[in-house]
Amino acid sequence: MRLFRADPAPPHHTRNLSALTSFVDEVYATLSGLFAYAAVLALFAALGSYLWKQLPEATATPVPAAAGWSLAGRQAPAFAVSRLDPRDKTETYEIFRHPEGGRKDIFRWTDANGAPAAELEIYRPGGEAMGSAVTEIAGRLDPGGVRDLEAAGIVDSKFGSVALLRPARPDGSRACLGFLKQADAPDLRISGWTCQGASLPAQRAAIICMLNRLTLLAAGNDPRLAALFAHAELRRTDCVTSGPPALSADWVIGSENPLLRGAL
Repeated sequence: MRLFRADPAPPHHTRNLSALTSFVDEVYATLSGLFAYAAVLALFAALGSYLWKQLPEATATPVPAAAGWSLAGRQAPAFAVSRLDPRDKTETYEIFRHPEGGRKDIFRWTDANGAPAAELEIYRPGGEAMGSAVTEIAGRLDPGGVRDLEAAGIVDSKFGSVALLRPARPDGSRACLGFLKQADAPDLRISGWTCQGASLPAQRAAIICMLNRLTLLAAGNDPRLAALFAHAELRRTDCVTSGPPALSADWVIGSENPLLRGAL
């Protein structure tokens, strides 16, 4: 019986299979590289987007801290201090604004020699950090150096009770008297000082007169501010008392022993 032997596969079939396997491997390697490249691009895109979103916050954060109060020259006056006679004169009325929304309306008066005589500040805070009112008054009373202030009693005005402050250690210079009134609704701080007056009672009377003559010109969009001044007007009294000795026409000077409302 004759046996038949199977012939081996032609060599070219083996070469084709090997080439096909190599091609598939290359395709997989290429696709894997493309996926890895795309993943890296997506990672960089996400990282870049995150950094871009964070960049405005990083650049804007130091600006409000570095910026301070600036003079607002074109702002309309919101307050006024009425005059007893034409001789009374407001030396300056300035408005300062803060980038965070705060506003300060400041009245300043000088005496006959041009020296600072009195100051009145109406502060409506915004988002800025408020400093210590006592420290600010001390700095305004003594610009050349900060002296400690101590309580000097309480007087009554159309805005209610007002705290008085004076230098704790007099240095022989002319005596000055500061004052502070804080309102909660609206958030409002009224403060200032006066250096004129021959006695402490005269300075107290001058402060009461200053506050009683403070009026509101425009409340803007704050109905609580309008309500505060409307209610205060119901409590307002004249600067000139009914009996002797009366306050002089110059509200800054006052009398030696004026009649005050409320307990000191």
